[in-house]
Amino acid sequence: MTTATPGRLHATAGNTTPASRPGQLRRESRLSGWLFVSPAVLLFLIFILGPFIAAMALSLFSYDLLTPPKFVGFKNFAQLPKDSLLLRALGNTFLFAFASVVTHLVGGMLLALAVNRGINKLLSYFVRTALFFPFLISWAAVSLLWKYVLDPTFGIFAFYVGKLGITPPLWFTEPRWALPAIIGIDWWHTIGYTFLIMLAGLQTVPSEMIEAARVDGANRVQTFFNVTVPLMTPTLFFASVITFIGAFQIFDPIQIITGGGPNDSTITAVMYLYQTGFQAFQIGYASTIALVIFAVIMLVTLLQFWGSRKWVHNA
Repeated sequence: MTTATPGRLHATAGNTTPASRPGQLRRESRLSGWLFVSPAVLLFLIFILGPFIAAMALSLFSYDLLTPPKFVGFKNFAQLPKDSLLLRALGNTFLFAFASVVTHLVGGMLLALAVNRGINKLLSYFVRTALFFPFLISWAAVSLLWKYVLDPTFGIFAFYVGKLGITPPLWFTEPRWALPAIIGIDWWHTIGYTFLIMLAGLQTVPSEMIEAARVDGANRVQTFFNVTVPLMTPTLFFASVITFIGAFQIFDPIQIITGGGPNDSTITAVMYLYQTGFQAFQIGYASTIALVIFAVIMLVTLLQFWGSRKWVHNA
């Protein structure tokens, strides 16, 4: 039952009037939306925002997990510039990240070009699967596999190059070879992901534009650099950002294969954070290092977005 007043209808006894129904639908829609996103929001609060706030708080304390935390203010931050091992870890991490970005972009593009145009469909499906398969294997298995493959005494690599009269280097015990070996293992493990991104980007390039360039007399190289690459710049930018972020957090293969050695030649920022927090039990200082890693990744990513305005062609 409803009663009418000038310009408006009122609901009675559980009925909804036409005037109040849109507002009720909006409230129900908002409630449904919050219910759908609540698991993601809860996980974000527990595993991202919560630890971030805890790290900010702990960075102001000296804490070893055994005795009560002691407030030290910004002493942990003042220690950062004097920590030569942290500077070396950051240098190794930047070198690793730079090498990863370059090799992934170049390698991923070349593989995508070969699969996109150079082979038949059946072989193309096989190559796609074969290239992406290592990415599905856990880092622990990949690290142990390559540790034995590159072993200088009984590894497969040493066996075959030995038949050619070549003595392989001691990959994981010589400081000059350890980090390049880790870079190569990381490339083998993750290039399939970059390859798929590049392949997806190549397939968005309109074939009409390539054919028009060839009709105008451009050869394959000119068509690639003047048509394909400019249209691929959003894909290249995306791949460079995620590759850098992933590379800057490298930890598993280094922990399993070298432990940061020899002579700290493979120690990275996250590896040093782990050693400081969970081996030396300097939780406060480790929290400070975590904030430094976050700041570096954020700064570099912002610089990449800022620089993208000059070379990324958005449709």
